Amino acid sequence: MLAHWRMFAGYNAWANALVYDEAAKLSDADYRADRGAFFKSIHGTLNHLLVADRIWMQRFTRKGEATYQLDAILHEALADLRAARVREDARISAFIDGLDEAELAQPIFYRAIAKPAEIEQTLGTALAHFFNHQTHHRGQLHSLLTGLAGVAPSLDLVAYQRQIGLSRSAPV
Repeated sequence: MLAHWRMFAGYNAWANALVYDEAAKLSDADYRADRGAFFKSIHGTLNHLLVADRIWMQRFTRKGEATYQLDAILHEALADLRAARVREDARISAFIDGLDEAELAQPIFYRAIAKPAEIEQTLGTALAHFFNHQTHHRGQLHSLLTGLAGVAPSLDLVAYQRQIGLSRSAPV
């Protein structure tokens, strides 16, 4: 199962880089405009993804920054936001690389934000949500970018797998 989560950590960083590359091509007005997404703009959604990753990484590691306002704007400048994203993706990969199989079955405990409650779940099931959450919001970003530019790069997992050669190897 560790190979599975390592693949998702790599995919996460790869897909984030593609999204940031496309966002950097936009005018500032298009980048910040309320497009009706849950976090309004591309800027708001990119910030939310960083906020959420920091919350989850703090839950997983009990270390690091965590802002508990889901719509917080952590960085106003796209370049600063991207640099923070790259650091967070490296932190995620290092965390996943440091895990062993037994840790995936261990419980984690945290307090939910949207509907406050004390939660217990295994690290493995929490990781499933963690990576799925990223994919969910990147899908929204992909739609926004396609609407603005007419095209956006494929963020399909299989595109990542083919690029790094996983499509020719044993299943993860």
